[in-house]
Amino acid sequence: MQNFSPDLLEFESLRRLIGRYVRGPLGKDELEKLAPNSDRAALENALADVAEAIAYLDASHQPQAAGRGAAIRVHFDAIPDVSLALPLLRIEGAALEAQQILDLTRLLEQAGEIRSVLNVAAPKYARLASHSAALADPRAMLRELRGKILPDASIADDASVALNRLRRDIERQQKQIQVSLERFLRTHRDDGTLQEEFITLRNDRFVVPVVAGQQRKVYGVIHGASGSGHTLFVEPLETIDLNNELVRLREEELREVHRILRELTELLRAHAAEIQATVEALARLELLFAKAEFARDFDCTIPRFSPESARRLILRQARHPLLEDVLRRQKKPIVPISLELDEALRTLLISGPNTGGKTVSMKTTGLLALMAQAALPVPASDAEFPVFEQVLADIGDQQSIQESLSSFSAHIAHVREMLLAVTPQSLVLLDELGRATDPEEGGALGVSILESFRSNGAFTLASTHLVALKVYGATTQGVVNASMGFDEQTLDPTYLLRLGAPGKSAGLEIASRLGLSPELIERARQRMSGQERDVARFLAELHQRLDRLAQTEAELRRQTEALAAREQSVAKESERREAVKFKEMEERLQAALAEFEAESQATIRKIQESAEQRKAAEQAGLRVAKAKREFEQKARASVFGGTSADKPPLVIQEGVRVRLKGVREPARVRRKLPGDLLEVDAGLMKMQVSVEDVEEVLPATPESARLPKNVSFESGPKWDVSYREINVIGQRAEEACQNVDKFLDTASMASVDRVRIVHGHGMGILRRAIAELLATNPHVEKFYPAPPSEGGTGATVVELK
Repeated sequence: MQNFSPDLLEFESLRRLIGRYVRGPLGKDELEKLAPNSDRAALENALADVAEAIAYLDASHQPQAAGRGAAIRVHFDAIPDVSLALPLLRIEGAALEAQQILDLTRLLEQAGEIRSVLNVAAPKYARLASHSAALADPRAMLRELRGKILPDASIADDASVALNRLRRDIERQQKQIQVSLERFLRTHRDDGTLQEEFITLRNDRFVVPVVAGQQRKVYGVIHGASGSGHTLFVEPLETIDLNNELVRLREEELREVHRILRELTELLRAHAAEIQATVEALARLELLFAKAEFARDFDCTIPRFSPESARRLILRQARHPLLEDVLRRQKKPIVPISLELDEALRTLLISGPNTGGKTVSMKTTGLLALMAQAALPVPASDAEFPVFEQVLADIGDQQSIQESLSSFSAHIAHVREMLLAVTPQSLVLLDELGRATDPEEGGALGVSILESFRSNGAFTLASTHLVALKVYGATTQGVVNASMGFDEQTLDPTYLLRLGAPGKSAGLEIASRLGLSPELIERARQRMSGQERDVARFLAELHQRLDRLAQTEAELRRQTEALAAREQSVAKESERREAVKFKEMEERLQAALAEFEAESQATIRKIQESAEQRKAAEQAGLRVAKAKREFEQKARASVFGGTSADKPPLVIQEGVRVRLKGVREPARVRRKLPGDLLEVDAGLMKMQVSVEDVEEVLPATPESARLPKNVSFESGPKWDVSYREINVIGQRAEEACQNVDKFLDTASMASVDRVRIVHGHGMGILRRAIAELLATNPHVEKFYPAPPSEGGTGATVVELK
């Protein structure tokens, strides 16, 4: 994508602004590659990734249930710079330094952690998971590398058997030298030979300090002197062989360390392609999340691209990100702009007062177009652009003394280049068109230039103070005038962009506000031609009418919103009253049913005196229950309105499970009895009920149903109350979070109130992942590190709700 005058649209400054959200070196390198392009499919795909990253960040900042699909914040600030190590992996035979191997190990560990976190979120965030799929699974490599290099970049003693043996030999040899020199010090303690009684190192050999001039009393080798020359550092004769042996052992240690580094380098070299792909994927992910953070911080939207057959340029509540950043630091609000252009209306001509925001409006449009085509979210409530092949901008003064260019010459030279380069897929930005020359000639030239860009099919935004161009905008099809707002009372610009009418330049008013004397301003007004005064007066009246119209529209909108709110309030109050009324009717119905039930039971008890009477009473009870149900159904239908649709007849066979009216637990049919009666078992009770008491026939239980192939049934959770902890040491973060989540579900269902999760110390990855899971788990009341007697910070105690 070609971009004339990129510095004028400040894309590099925007890159630095986004760089604030990039924490690691990989992301910074990826950010340097960021540039606008015209590949529609790639842009839409990249913007979809950004949209999902924004949703992921939003979710990670909200309370959420743990488990598959949960969004856990990913961090890139701990990823080291491996830019020097990667080229060495491609050179056969080259060995990495210990620090470089340690950095690659840390990078792989971080990549594995990010891969696990995004894989957990894959059900909801598939696009992010597809990026994480490019990250290598580092577990096999880390098993070979882990523990070989210590955090201070030194080789661990147990990196190899030979190194361990050599370092033990070195320790023993150093002790022998120490014993020998201490014996030497005791021998010469009182003869005046020693300057001080201590042992030190010179040239990697153990020596003792001897007074200068007394060295002839000691047989040995002098390895140096103090700065004052009063002390000589002497290696006694009896320790020379011991020191020689120590030097030999240290040389062997260095050779073994170098062999280990070559071996570890070869291990990494075998996976060089995977490591390179991992580094590239981490860089893409870091920049992706940096874009998402920028979008959340600046309240951005994801731009759309209009189809080629119906190109549109739409901005609503758009803001220049660099200006907004400056105003934020000054604690000042920014005034957004809104505009809309399409195939039938491709040219926007902006006029208005100086310092009123004309140039900022054009720069905002141009920069946001570049942002959209660099797959960046844009600071606006809504944004749609054509896919531009190039953005051509002539903004500011390109005067050059070295090239003998005046302001007008530089302006015209730049416009000529733009006219040669313009295509229908161009966005053209022209600031103060026709400036720096005679207004009449400049206006005529400006009209011709605008007409040329319009006939080429380009989308064009231009600013001007010239009357000829304002008239052109008002009389030419496909061109629309716009104005920047100006407050006539305060003589201050309002920075509001209004489409449909040209703006007043207000040069005299602004000059007056900036301190010129009223007499001078009045003389200037008198020198204006009658036509110029009439045009200025007409524009002032037009804007006053537009302001009154805008106020009327705002008042009408306010009243409409107030009316809608009142209607909603009335509807809610009506619903509340109906609910209260229905509740009262329900209570009356229940009272009537209770009274009916009491009277019927009293009547039945009176006739329960003999066996025949008891049988009659049972039959009467059934009839009473039936009558009660029928009465309740009719009452509800008459009170609450409507009846349920006729249900199909139930097929009831012996042995099936059924649900009875008024009975909580399911019952099983033992046998059918005459008179539409059933004998059923409901829990521990056996009873006779009417067929009409059956609400539904339940499906077979899982135990009795024939399960499909490869399907098993497991009854509810079981809990051993003597075992209330889970150990996840050695598990990956994703696997550990799944196991802990299931463990908490089981504990909660078993009414356990306190559990312990053992995760170990390590690098703190498991502890952080589990803490994030616990913070959002609905079963957790609170959690804290275990006391020292229960594992300290290597375990977490969880209290359940």
